[in-house]
Amino acid sequence: MVDTQFDDEARAIKSATLSDHVYERILASICDGNFPIGGKLPSEHAMCEEFGVSRPVLRQALRQLREDDVIQSRQGSGSYVMRRPEAAAMKFAPVGSIADIQKTFEFRVATEGEAACLAARRRTDEDLAAIRAAIKELDRCVREGELGVDADEDLHALICRASDNQYFMAARTSMRENIQSGMNLTRSLSLTKTQQRLNLVQAEHYAIMDAIERQDGEGARRAMREHLENARKRVFEGE
Repeated sequence: MVDTQFDDEARAIKSATLSDHVYERILASICDGNFPIGGKLPSEHAMCEEFGVSRPVLRQALRQLREDDVIQSRQGSGSYVMRRPEAAAMKFAPVGSIADIQKTFEFRVATEGEAACLAARRRTDEDLAAIRAAIKELDRCVREGELGVDADEDLHALICRASDNQYFMAARTSMRENIQSGMNLTRSLSLTKTQQRLNLVQAEHYAIMDAIERQDGEGARRAMREHLENARKRVFEGE
């Protein structure tokens, strides 16, 4: 008997892989200035022909670009470029990784938001001291112009540990390489910005810690989700 569920899952994986590839090709063209801000993308038919994919695959790619606030679709008119991410975003990211990095951020928004909520409710004084020390180390990295990926990773891992639920730590460990790719990208981009931008990112970390210190679960969840969603969007800050 044919396993139709397996076949459906295989097709879904292949479709996602193709849409990620198309997503990154369109994104690279926008970064290179081939499509100016306010300019209209080619028709869906033309892009399907160019990339050799079906319309559903192309639409998956376009949906992700809309969620990233890179393009906007207008009913009956087509898709238009809303912003042009800096070329540095493509330079700092490993080849073919931008789509995965964005999906990793989506996953982190959901899981680490809940971890922060539980951390606020369950944290010990020792947990809070460790979180505070990690933020102070990030302060030093910002002050001295260091990348700070390890310190950033330590902070988020400590918050997950403070949730007193080992499965949050297990999830982060299993995705460590993906998470660090995202951190490398966002922190590398931050170093090309003003000190004000670096201070803004660090203020988001302090907001998370302050909510955990107050044992404000809802506040910690909200602060963590906002921080990670902002990090996802900062990948595509540009003109």
